[in-house]
Amino acid sequence: MDITQQISDSIIRASTDLSDDKLKALERAISAEDNDNARWALEQILENYQVAGKTNFPLCDDTGIPHVIIEIGEERQITGELISQIHKGIELGLNNLPARPMAVKGNEKERIEQSEGLYEKPGMLKPAPILIDNINDESTYKREISPDTLNIHFLLEGGGPEIRSKTYRVYHKRSMENVIDTACMWLEESLKMLGCTPSIPAVGIGRTHYEATSLLLKSIVYGNLDNQNSFEKYVTDKLNQTDIGPLGLGGKTTVLGSHVNIGNQRASGVRIVSVRPSCFVEPRVSTLRL
Repeated sequence: MDITQQISDSIIRASTDLSDDKLKALERAISAEDNDNARWALEQILENYQVAGKTNFPLCDDTGIPHVIIEIGEERQITGELISQIHKGIELGLNNLPARPMAVKGNEKERIEQSEGLYEKPGMLKPAPILIDNINDESTYKREISPDTLNIHFLLEGGGPEIRSKTYRVYHKRSMENVIDTACMWLEESLKMLGCTPSIPAVGIGRTHYEATSLLLKSIVYGNLDNQNSFEKYVTDKLNQTDIGPLGLGGKTTVLGSHVNIGNQRASGVRIVSVRPSCFVEPRVSTLRL
């Protein structure tokens, strides 16, 4: 089964479509906002979403780095052929979007220095390493994965939020509030500099830097603004008290909601916390169910 075209379509859908829960959250924010400048900014953002959806144009000029999470049941298999089709489909989707050329040419040194310039074709941009998720995953977003499940989730992660993201240790002091408040402090600092608010920040809390970031990415795929847990509501309320507001103009809506994913922990005084202040065009996610 060749799914290259379906993957291409999924990449385009992630870049151009807005999820229902985010649309409703934005509409609620517009209705509740009493700062004229902030309401105007939110209305312009909504119009941008509507234009992108109608024209199949990207939600943002920064079309993002593709990330892939495969959700797999016990009776399904991941083959080398499937991985190859994922890479080919992403290349086709980025070229058909069209995405912004961002792939850097050259060897290791030249790529770091960007001394050889960029590839002209957007599809030359390679995806990040693929994450695998199954029924044994233990986290806030633990999935009820049936034996026949094979879902491929595509995320497009923009550069601005990555620059403002952070993964670091937190001494928990046997206090959940200390860990969450530290994450909120990092996010507040980053949101002041992000520029493209309102955000839907993501938080992953795990045992290692890799695990915390993986939990964060899964929260972006599985999180839903219509179903916020107590930790997510806490983060949202705390950040909306900062008066940063849409595009930094002040007001009630610094974030539309949040995603907090807590995984396994080890016997230690330290928790590894990863935070990402997504910009107002994110999360950009689509799912292919096979």
